[in-house]
Amino acid sequence: MNSYVLGFQEIDKTKLMIVGGKGLHLGELSRIEGIRVPEGFCVTTEAYKRAIGHNEEFKALLDQLSLLKVDDRERIGEISGKIRGVIEGAVPSPPYTPYRT
Repeated sequence: MNSYVLGFQEIDKTKLMIVGGKGLHLGELSRIEGIRVPEGFCVTTEAYKRAIGHNEEFKALLDQLSLLKVDDRERIGEISGKIRGVIEGAVPSPPYTPYRT
């Protein structure tokens, strides 16, 4: 069974490939006494792949973005906005249970 969402308290250094670097650091910080980390969770890389992994529009936009030069900020912003829209509107591939652990 795959878990698509992990709470910060469930994340330790063994979960890097599951939640990525930012998620790992938030999980590790949440375990240090005296450091206040708001309650939260990370969506796993598996959930991300299921949600947009087969989306051709997303892949095409990433390809366009990769061809741009750093100083083409206006076009980068335009394509990035479209990518965000694709992600926000993505319908995950079944079976998808967002809070399964």
